[in-house]
Amino acid sequence: MVFITLRFLATGCFLQSVGDISGVDKSTTSRVITKVTRAIASLSKDFIKMPMGVEDSKAQGFYNICRFPRCIGAVDCTHVKIQSPGGANAENYRYRKGFFSFNVQAICDSDLKISNIVCRWPGSTHDSMIFRNSRVKAEFENGVYGNNLLLGDSGYGVKPYLITPLANPTTRAENLFNEAQIRTRNPIERCFGVLKRRFPILATGIRLNVDKVEAIVVSAAVLHNIACHFADPTPLVTDEIEAEINIGNNIGEHVPNDLGGINNSVRYSLINGYFESL
Repeated sequence: MVFITLRFLATGCFLQSVGDISGVDKSTTSRVITKVTRAIASLSKDFIKMPMGVEDSKAQGFYNICRFPRCIGAVDCTHVKIQSPGGANAENYRYRKGFFSFNVQAICDSDLKISNIVCRWPGSTHDSMIFRNSRVKAEFENGVYGNNLLLGDSGYGVKPYLITPLANPTTRAENLFNEAQIRTRNPIERCFGVLKRRFPILATGIRLNVDKVEAIVVSAAVLHNIACHFADPTPLVTDEIEAEINIGNNIGEHVPNDLGGINNSVRYSLINGYFESL
């Protein structure tokens, strides 16, 4: 059963093709994949975890990239293709690039391990909406992670705990900040690429009912973290799959983030109190 599921995740083949190789019919293959992915996904609480308390190693890993302080995660979204779900709500799943998808939010560390994942939003949903409604946002606002920070792109509004780049940097300190912010959040883009190269089904498209998609995506994230832990090399993929990976990349919609007040105070304290002195 595990072999069937791993082959499905790693090749993106049709159920019939996976079943033929394993000597089982299409309906049995579907049941096996559903059962195994749900079992693997149930392990996410053990393998996909935000750093709790003061975990200096996470912040140090990001600091080592470009000296950005207090960062414990980079956040972004990526699109996972699905078949049309049909019904009255089908268009909610249509991404602006024309295909149906889930918009999947993830946070990763500097080693590309996924520390938080949300896979329940249809493809038309903006990244910022997903974050606003996420548990991890509430945890940051409730002080669970102390004064540690997330880094995101301009598709997110700046918060005291979510630091985004400046739209128009002018001073030396502002330019240093932007360069460090962009380079330090790069692991999340690399993470999505590695995840989809390991499990091309996430790039080529999941041809199962939408109620099975979340378990498939989360199980792939669990296996990805295990592979990262054991330093498993990223497999090579065909040019066609590489193109599909790039299509699923998400460029966040612009959110005005140069606002004053408390939301911007931490960002400017970093610029004026830290990057100014570098």
